[in-house]
Amino acid sequence: MNVYFLGTGTSQGIPVIGSQHSVCKSKDSKDKRLRVSVWIYNADFSVVIDCGPDFRQQMLTSNCQHMDAILFTHEHSDHTAGLDDIRPFYFSQGNIPIYAHQRVLQNLRKRFDYIFETENKYPGAPNVDTIEVINNQSFIIKGITVVPINAMHGNLQVFGYRLNNFAYLTDVKKMENTEIQKLIGVKVLVINALRLEEHHSHFSLQEALDFITLVQPEKAYLTHISHILGFHEEVQNTLPANIFLAYDNLNITI
Repeated sequence: MNVYFLGTGTSQGIPVIGSQHSVCKSKDSKDKRLRVSVWIYNADFSVVIDCGPDFRQQMLTSNCQHMDAILFTHEHSDHTAGLDDIRPFYFSQGNIPIYAHQRVLQNLRKRFDYIFETENKYPGAPNVDTIEVINNQSFIIKGITVVPINAMHGNLQVFGYRLNNFAYLTDVKKMENTEIQKLIGVKVLVINALRLEEHHSHFSLQEALDFITLVQPEKAYLTHISHILGFHEEVQNTLPANIFLAYDNLNITI
């Protein structure tokens, strides 16, 4: 199984529009971060988690040619705003399955009503097949079992996902121990780490490191990173040997 980091930035991306912050002006490509998303694939499997406003650019850069499904973590725009750009996949494949909490599906139906229209639908709009994700109910995509992991993003429920020995979590602030137990045994964990200072709805760097200590993966990658966390290389040099700052277009094999 391969994991391609399509984007590793926070909701504004890096650089932030108009910012004079030193990280936003960095020449290091690892300090350039699109909105957070990941592509999980092998020869017979291709799934993207979240479909943000940079989706088209991410698909072109990664050379993703096929889409078996999109898994949504929650409804915020930096995770959903690119839904219209699934059109080329729909035109070549047919309906695209999307998996999400019922609340998120309702939100998408409101925001992208023309995609979900059943009568007099515009012929250029894509079609999707909606599948509700329910906590404690695993599902299978192309032979791979997906385990939803329930968490809280401030006061908002979000889903992370475990696929075999890999788990992806973003926009997490709190998680019950029963959900943490679903992560035990993963070889690779991806978890959000927004900045050094505490935040009301995201893990800080230290909170992410503490969470990794609880789960004990072989390796962990940090994502959903703000420019105020610091320069990629400087932060990386402070981390334990098995913990890495993810960066855009990083491709790992599990």
